[in-house]
Amino acid sequence: MKRVSLSDSGPKVSEAIYGFWRWTDEGSETTAKIEKTVNLCLELGINTFDHADVYGNFAVEEHFGKLIQRKSFNRQDLVLFSKCGIRKSENGHFNYFDTSRDHIVNSIDGSLKRLKTDYLDIFLLQQSDFLADPEETAGALAEIVKSGKARHIGVTNFSVFQHQLLASYLRLPIVTNHIELNLMNTSAIEDGRIDFIKQSYSKPLAWAPLAGGKILNGTDEKIVLLRAKLESIGKKYNANIEQMAVAWLMKLGTLPIIGSMAESRIRNAASASDIKLERQDWYEIYQFAVR
Repeated sequence: MKRVSLSDSGPKVSEAIYGFWRWTDEGSETTAKIEKTVNLCLELGINTFDHADVYGNFAVEEHFGKLIQRKSFNRQDLVLFSKCGIRKSENGHFNYFDTSRDHIVNSIDGSLKRLKTDYLDIFLLQQSDFLADPEETAGALAEIVKSGKARHIGVTNFSVFQHQLLASYLRLPIVTNHIELNLMNTSAIEDGRIDFIKQSYSKPLAWAPLAGGKILNGTDEKIVLLRAKLESIGKKYNANIEQMAVAWLMKLGTLPIIGSMAESRIRNAASASDIKLERQDWYEIYQFAVR
């Protein structure tokens, strides 16, 4: 799998990214599973890994960091992302957003400590905070880059206007926006988010590329028909449904974030980068998905 520039200012990342949002803390068993998964990804050419402070109740980064500490793989061979901004209420009943300076600085310090690394390749805000002071938020992001704690900054789940607002307070580029995008949710194409990210000479990252597995096993009529269409066109490329759904995203210029723990599904997503969909086939799938 080739490396691509995430933006005109970097960094170089693999065409598919592995994300840990579905992982939970199961003690030492989690550490072993992460080691196996990361080694598989590196074998397939996936060198880019997406974390967040809250994943696995703050434990997944710690498990990953144990592997870096004991040199199961070299830090310089990896591109590491982490995110902050989602917090849990004191009673644990709901989540809220916080992109204040104190939370950003405390969060990246915590991630670096758990991951046993001196820097992150990209640090992202996980959600837009309606109560944020954009000048304060931008200042905190500039501060962590200047200090060397993060080399680049990005955002997740931002609308075009939220993205523009933060960018207007920054001299640093926002190198990507992680957005939900798949054949069951193409709203980022229609509402301008894809265009705006590309306008900034960046590549969007697509989370939930298989709609949380619905594209593979959903039972409602639209999904069943979409699956049949992917299977039919896939015969032309000697590709299965999963490979076609991911290749469709890659043709659009987005980088899918793989979240599965199953080896077969990780291999399918990685191999999708070898499929070069023809323009007519891409549009046939798109028109079928949105009708």
